[in-house]
Amino acid sequence: MVDESTARPSLKPLKISCTDSDCSNNLHCFLTTKKRAAQGHTGKCRSCGAELVDWQRVSRRNLADVQYTFEALRLEMIRHHFWHTPLTQRAINHARRKGRIVLRAFARQQLQQLVGNERHAREGYQTARDTSPSANAIHFAQHATACCCRKCIAEWHGIPLTRALSDSELDYFTELVMRYIDERIPALTDGKAHIPPIRKQTGQANRSPTATGSEHSNHAH
Repeated sequence: MVDESTARPSLKPLKISCTDSDCSNNLHCFLTTKKRAAQGHTGKCRSCGAELVDWQRVSRRNLADVQYTFEALRLEMIRHHFWHTPLTQRAINHARRKGRIVLRAFARQQLQQLVGNERHAREGYQTARDTSPSANAIHFAQHATACCCRKCIAEWHGIPLTRALSDSELDYFTELVMRYIDERIPALTDGKAHIPPIRKQTGQANRSPTATGSEHSNHAH
């Protein structure tokens, strides 16, 4: 059962990868290797062995139970990072220029392109990371909701890598992405907004001053 009632201390910025964990702060890594799977360790934290996620419940992909899925995702260090790191101002502006209605269609298209087929030519690297200047809010959402590559989709959502995603599965991931974006950009409107371009400022970070959450890493899955 997921329990996030214990407050976590603020974490210092550090480089993070999809295999990192900080179990003392209840941030784990559930990525399974072939060796661990053969030993029966599937679904456990690879660092401390904790069994914290009801994988059958998550793999049902039930939107009525999406709050549990989101809470479970936040137990993995790499997902927690993307739920809390500030979105870049460029990512926010990109979303606001499109508006929620157009952004939803764009998210469906991006998911089809990046993870819709059996395997991407750059599998595991096809979704831009938060440190990339090209990262948009959908990329952030894909990493946060584990639909950034087919391996993460198999790990978290129980869909094998050996086939293309169905329309209903793409619809489900589109909904996860949009719910993440609604939470991270609450001011997003349905229609397009006029947002002036960002002027280049040498040496200054491109993080949104209004984004919520504490950033504790500079590199992501």
